[in-house]
Amino acid sequence: MKKPIFALAPMSDVTDAAFRRIIAKYGKPDVMWTEFVSADGLALAPKEGKEKLLMNLQYTEAERPIVAQFFTSNPERMEFAARLAKKLGFDGIDINMGCPDRSVEKQGAGASLMKNVELACELVKAAKRGAGDIPISVKTRIGYSKPELEKWLPEILKEEPAVVTVHARTRKEMSKVPARWEFVKRAVEIRNEMKSKTLILGNGDVKNLNNAMDKVKETGCDGVMLGRAIFGNPWLFNRGKRSDLGNSKRSDLEERLRVLVEHTKLFDKLLSNPPAGGKNFSIMKKHFKAYVSGFDGARELRTELMETNNSQEVEKIVDKFLAKV
Repeated sequence: MKKPIFALAPMSDVTDAAFRRIIAKYGKPDVMWTEFVSADGLALAPKEGKEKLLMNLQYTEAERPIVAQFFTSNPERMEFAARLAKKLGFDGIDINMGCPDRSVEKQGAGASLMKNVELACELVKAAKRGAGDIPISVKTRIGYSKPELEKWLPEILKEEPAVVTVHARTRKEMSKVPARWEFVKRAVEIRNEMKSKTLILGNGDVKNLNNAMDKVKETGCDGVMLGRAIFGNPWLFNRGKRSDLGNSKRSDLEERLRVLVEHTKLFDKLLSNPPAGGKNFSIMKKHFKAYVSGFDGARELRTELMETNNSQEVEKIVDKFLAKV
């Protein structure tokens, strides 16, 4: 891929199949990640449970290249998940080594893997066995309780993953402090010292593509992964269009709200009512505040939308609002 690479971060219950289709249509990044999926569940869950997990791995050709992200602490199950991802046609496989969710960490997965480098390396090896010729990447942080890149990053790089994405905070810091991009720069230095071919992507507090390019220049990283900036802004990666939604002109406002309706309809179609049992519609509501802000009447419109239960109700309320604007 041409560098710098600008990627969409995996975010649970945010970058789901519905939102990714919207993003691919209005502002496609260079590469997309799925939400994280339990490799243990894919390997061990009964049929209905597996079908629900597979719902998180549905994608369209428009989303390519697309990377499936898995979490587990079991190498055999990682190999199983990687083999499944290859069968499903994914372009890459990512191992989550940065998630701070307690339920994930209790399984020995996510951010806890930074405290068990030997196991982390085994997971990379297992993913490679299952993936064959599909590239393997790792998404992680600068450390667990404190920055410790020198302690474990060289070990991961020895396994030669295609990419290591470094979220510029420790697990302990969560997202409570500003991202410390000097450690992304240090990760690049470690990679260069080892003469590794692994690409380093940085992640954390990046607002738009201009900001991302600044980070590339500051740190020497090969690209940037953007996460929270995508909320309510599927145009984020669109270089030919505005990258913010502050303009409240009638045409811009209508476009924004029509895309919200489109997004909601896709959520209903793909995720709310599939055969295996889907996601609660309340998950979709976390997007409402991002889409509906910065214009007269936004607060009142949000209040109405938060009472909805499906896309039909959302569309009716939006139509009524736009008729008055």
